[in-house]
Amino acid sequence: MADILAAPQQAERPGKAQGKIDHAMRTLGLISVAHWVSHFHLLVLPMLFPFLKQQLGVGYVELGLALTVFAVVSGLTQAPIGYLVDHIGARKILLLGLTVGGCALILLGLHLTYTSLIACAVLLGLANSVYHPADYAILSAHMDEARMGRAFSIHTFAGYFGGAVAPAVVAMLVTLVGGFGALIAAGAVGPATALLLIAGQVPEAGTAKHRDAGGAAKPSIITPALVVLTVFFMLLSLSNAGISNFGVVALMSGYATSFPTANLALTAFLGASAAGVLAGGFLADRTTRHGQVAAICFAVNAAIVLAIAAFALPDAVLIAAMTAAGFLGGVIAPSRDMLVRRAAPPGAAGRAFGIVSTGFNLGGIISPLLFGWIMDQSAPHWVFGLSAVFMVLTVLLAPITERRTKD
Repeated sequence: MADILAAPQQAERPGKAQGKIDHAMRTLGLISVAHWVSHFHLLVLPMLFPFLKQQLGVGYVELGLALTVFAVVSGLTQAPIGYLVDHIGARKILLLGLTVGGCALILLGLHLTYTSLIACAVLLGLANSVYHPADYAILSAHMDEARMGRAFSIHTFAGYFGGAVAPAVVAMLVTLVGGFGALIAAGAVGPATALLLIAGQVPEAGTAKHRDAGGAAKPSIITPALVVLTVFFMLLSLSNAGISNFGVVALMSGYATSFPTANLALTAFLGASAAGVLAGGFLADRTTRHGQVAAICFAVNAAIVLAIAAFALPDAVLIAAMTAAGFLGGVIAPSRDMLVRRAAPPGAAGRAFGIVSTGFNLGGIISPLLFGWIMDQSAPHWVFGLSAVFMVLTVLLAPITERRTKD
């Protein structure tokens, strides 16, 4: 990994160069672990829905409300947290987020009521709003510019991996220590990771000492570029959410796909997305045309998903198409992050990533209702059809994001 993270060192002493490499590797490793925790914690409550339903005596609508509360709180607090990152420091905010999110699950395991579930969802939403502003502020300040895309891709991959292993880890915890113990153990990961970051001396970013002290007037953070990128992030979320959340049931009900095949197709889609993220990091470091990369990938992706929507593909072809769609969707993630970094005013990386990440939360609020309504209308083909529409809109918007970031 050292050759990925190290900067060119033509004029530096070997010891100093190696010190920079070690610092970059340690920083990226620690921040990636924190991002793993964020995606892991996202799925703890959904994976425990059967246990929570039995213990609380409520329906899935009430349990779903907790996820809606989580999404709303996370969406409303992303931008304010970004402001705190830039003014208080990303390190402090990140450690606080890990601790709050973990303690929320621990307290729910110790005192399980429906009211405490909603309170836990509020705290988890607040904690979730920390990761993007704090993580990207630290990476932007401490990674080598020539390897920034690859650093972003490794960070994003760690998050994907956290989500991928969450079902298996939670299931194992339930088997070993029961539902209450699973909540406590999963929560304990947060404070433990905070201690790991402290021991590993994760660096600071976003405080006054890291900002330009030239005395110039601070630029407005609500720029046209960031507004466009927020819409761009929302469209990305909407284009992916329908397939991720409703793809299996849509394939089964609309195309007579068997449950094992539909599950395998979704697994291929998600796994290829993670692989695409890593490939996209190398691509992002070799071009400045990040908007064009996103547009090309999503144009091809839209064609693939439209074919899935329009035709009952043979199982092998369906799995191959879902794999290709997932890979292309992952490839654009580092370029997407590079667009935000380039659009951020000096000293405002935390706020910039906080603002645009609100687009993800908006997509997370809209997509369950929208695609759930589509399934209720017995129109499963439109799960893929509408996803393709959102991809086309993303293609149309991508060149505008690139032009805006150059302004």
